[in-house]
Amino acid sequence: MSVTTLQPKASKQNIVEISGPRIKLSRLVGSHLVDSQGDKLGKVKDIVVRPGGETHPPIAGIVGQIGHRELFIPIERVREIKESRVELARDSVNLKQFERRPGELLLARDVAGRHLIHLSKARLLKARDIEMGHYGQGYVLLGAEPVASSPIGYLYRKLTKRKRTGNTLIDWSDVEPFVGHVPTARLRLPYRALARLRPAQIADLVEAASHEEGEEIIEAVGHDRDLEADVFEELDPEHQREFMESKSEIEAARVLSRMAPDDAADLIADLDQDQRLPLLEALPADQRDKVRNLLHYHPETAGGLMNPDFLQAKAHDTVGTVLDMIRNSDLSPEVLSYVYIADEDGILTGMLPLVSVLQAEQESLLGDSSEQEPVTILPDGDVGMILHTMSDFNLQALPVVDESQKLIGVVTFDDVLELLLNSASLRRNLGLPAADDH
Repeated sequence: MSVTTLQPKASKQNIVEISGPRIKLSRLVGSHLVDSQGDKLGKVKDIVVRPGGETHPPIAGIVGQIGHRELFIPIERVREIKESRVELARDSVNLKQFERRPGELLLARDVAGRHLIHLSKARLLKARDIEMGHYGQGYVLLGAEPVASSPIGYLYRKLTKRKRTGNTLIDWSDVEPFVGHVPTARLRLPYRALARLRPAQIADLVEAASHEEGEEIIEAVGHDRDLEADVFEELDPEHQREFMESKSEIEAARVLSRMAPDDAADLIADLDQDQRLPLLEALPADQRDKVRNLLHYHPETAGGLMNPDFLQAKAHDTVGTVLDMIRNSDLSPEVLSYVYIADEDGILTGMLPLVSVLQAEQESLLGDSSEQEPVTILPDGDVGMILHTMSDFNLQALPVVDESQKLIGVVTFDDVLELLLNSASLRRNLGLPAADDH
C-alpha cells in the first residue's frame, strides 16, 4: 500500500494521508460499475461532491447508469473505487432516478474541462483531469491537472514523443472552481478564497475570464464592498463598463461611492451619456461634488488625472500632529507620499515628503522642514508636461493648483502610468510602442 501525504498551503496543520493509488476522473468515468461479486451492473457516469469549506472535499457518491437510468450511489455503499471500475459493497441499489440536490457538484459535468482559479498564482487554468484518492473510510479530491498552457511545448512533446516531466497536479487546496453554471442555488464562489488575493490580481482574473465567470468573481468580492471598489479601480475601462452596466443604478452607485474620486470620474466618463447623470445623482453629496468637478477636465490632463483627496496641513502644525493625521487617514499610500502645506486661504506654500516627516522631531513645526517653493502644475497641463516635471524633480506625486495657487488635487505616478498603458494615442504621441506590441 502506498501512502501520499498532502499538505495544503492554507493550513500546515491539515495534512491528508492518502492510501492506495491516485484515481483519475477521466479514466473512472465510463468504467464498469460492478456488484460485490464482480458482475457488471452498469457504468460510472459522474462523481458527486458537496463542497463545504474543506481543503480536500470528500466524495459524496457515484452517479451510475444501469440501462437507461441514472441513479445515485452513496459512497457508504461503495467498497472500492479503481480507475477501471467501481465495486459496490452491496448487490442491491436504489433504482430511483438521480436528481441533483442543492449544494452538489458533479466533477465530470461541472468541473472537468472548465476554468479553475489557481489561487497562489492568481491565474485561471483549465482542468484537463481531476485526481482523487482513498482517505480514512472514504475518498477525497486531491487536485487538478491543468491543460498545458504552452501550445508550443505541447507540440514539441508530441513531435519528439517526450513525456511531461514532474508532477503537474495542483493541490485542491490551491484551486477554486467556478460554480455559477451549476443548477443549484446553494453553490457560490466563496469570498474567503478570493480574499487571499490582491485587488489587481482579482481584476486580472476578471479580465481573463468569460463574462459569466467574471460576474461570479464580482459577486463573490461584493461581500466586501471596499474590496469590490478596489477591484473595479483596477479593471480596464472595457471591463469596468461591461460590469457596471450589468448592475442596477443603486448597486453601481454603491461601488462608485467607495472608489477614489478620480477613478470614479474616469468610469462615469466612459459610460453612455444617459447613464451618467442618474449615477451622479445617486452618489453621496461629497463624492458627487468631487466627481462632477473632475468631469469638467479633459481626462488626459492634470485636472482629469488628479485625485482631489490629499493630506493638507498648516505650517504651524507640529510633526506629531501631522503623524496623527496620517495614522487616522484612509487615503491611499500613493497620495500620502507627501504632506502639503497651505495657508488659511488654501494657497499652497510648501510640501514635505512623508519620509522627511517621519525623520523630523515630533515637536518641530512642519513649516520649518518643508520645501518653500513646491513644484506645481495647472489643471490643463498635458501628460507630457506631467511626465517631464515629475522626472525632472524626482516626484512621486505632483500637486495641481488653480490660477491663484490654491491646491485642488494631486497627480500620482501610478495615475499617469495607468493612463499610458490604456491609451494608444498617448503612447504614439510619446513615441512608445503600442500596448499589444511585444
